[in-house]
Amino acid sequence: MTTTTGTDDGRDGRDDRTELARLLPPATGFALPPGRHEHHRERLMNQIDHDTAASASAPASAKDRAPARPRLLRPSFLAPVTALALAGALVAGYSAQGGGQAPAQAGTGASASERAGNAQPVALVLNRISDAAAKSDAGPVRDDQFVYVRSQVQDGDLTGGTLVTGPLAEREIWYAQKPGPQKKLGQIRQDGETFPINAELGDTDGTREGVNRPTYRWLAALPTDPQRLLDHLTALTPESDTQEHAQAVFDQIGHLIRETVLPPETAAALYKAAALIPGVTEAPGAVDAVGRKGVGIARVDARYSWRSEWVFDPETLAYLGSRTFLTADTEIGGKGALLSADAVVKRDVVDEAGVRPQD
Repeated sequence: MTTTTGTDDGRDGRDDRTELARLLPPATGFALPPGRHEHHRERLMNQIDHDTAASASAPASAKDRAPARPRLLRPSFLAPVTALALAGALVAGYSAQGGGQAPAQAGTGASASERAGNAQPVALVLNRISDAAAKSDAGPVRDDQFVYVRSQVQDGDLTGGTLVTGPLAEREIWYAQKPGPQKKLGQIRQDGETFPINAELGDTDGTREGVNRPTYRWLAALPTDPQRLLDHLTALTPESDTQEHAQAVFDQIGHLIRETVLPPETAAALYKAAALIPGVTEAPGAVDAVGRKGVGIARVDARYSWRSEWVFDPETLAYLGSRTFLTADTEIGGKGALLSADAVVKRDVVDEAGVRPQD
């Protein structure tokens, strides 16, 4: 699919993006895991590009009847983005116990002694996962190639005021590995539609590799000492008033595990770094989006009573998928309500975006 960023009257299509961003309320109280938020945002912004291009290519007589501007977005694209903002107003009103008080403060979950008691077993499990990752033959990935990830995903939607989890859907992503600022970061295919992944909003010259665009080359340059790596990722992960910072770092590591091909040494260090995050525990009985059971690693965000879980194959300890769900009855949904889930079906390296790897 070919997209353009402007119209034939000389107006830059980015003006439409800026205007839409101004009209949408800010997402102040709730955050889906990084990969989900980026996915929804890209679908929204690429739909704007698609509609702008369609307007630009319309017959001249049609242009004379109406100004060239993007039409109203379909609810399937707009809903997940507005849900983030709506959730902020809803989440701010309940406590971790489901009452009407202010959210619980960070660190009011397990006691220090309980966390210390949990540290040894989860560290042992993550060390086993780390050892298995170090033996992986993944990579290397050339700068001119694409990392391909095919997953089954489920996303939560709060547009109607209460949490509604959508059906399973297949998602394919091709992540570009080119170094330096890039305006096209890859390609995504879901629900029968394919879109380019554009640069981050505000990156007019393109988005560089980094924590929001983790190329194989960037990942390979990360520290491999677990504490140094954790400190580095903690510094790269923005502070937020709407999520514990430790939870944000845990979810950021989860995003790297899920959406990349990791150099073996980096993968091994990431799992050991995760073991150093306070509150990380084992998750017996963990399952991914398609119900595959495995070894689970989890953390609960005490501010908003939601739990992130990673699931690993019980034999090979390879990553299978993840789930995020509510741990208490709240105004947006009941205990156990699913916020998001994924199951990685295929991960590979290809030479061209849009081309599937050979099975």
